[in-house]
Amino acid sequence: MSTESHPRVTGLGGVFYVVKDPEATRAWYRETLGIDGTYGPQLAWAEEPKANPYSLISHFSDDQYIKPGKGGFMINLRVHDLDGFVKALKAKGVDILDTADEGYAKFAWLLDPNEVKIELWEQVIDQLPE
Repeated sequence: MSTESHPRVTGLGGVFYVVKDPEATRAWYRETLGIDGTYGPQLAWAEEPKANPYSLISHFSDDQYIKPGKGGFMINLRVHDLDGFVKALKAKGVDILDTADEGYAKFAWLLDPNEVKIELWEQVIDQLPE
């Protein structure tokens, strides 16, 4: 069966949340992370250099992974060259909460101006380990 005609979910469509100042938040994403769009930050997966890019929807039984972020959720953004991106963020004065190299992926965490935790993720291998 061809997957082209089969109804299915094809990827993450977006993350939506309420903030006090949408314009200031959009400006922060544009100026800090370099992503912009008509209705807010827009990401084009076509720019992903990894051969088999994937996105995850993960569920947690508590908010330990989300802390110190507020709101019970986190935004995960795919990045290319995480080390270089983190260096550029630090040069802009962005506080990086932590970084980790898990072998299968590299991560860095920061908070947006609304205290929403952002996880930056560089995919290193084509799929999650078994």
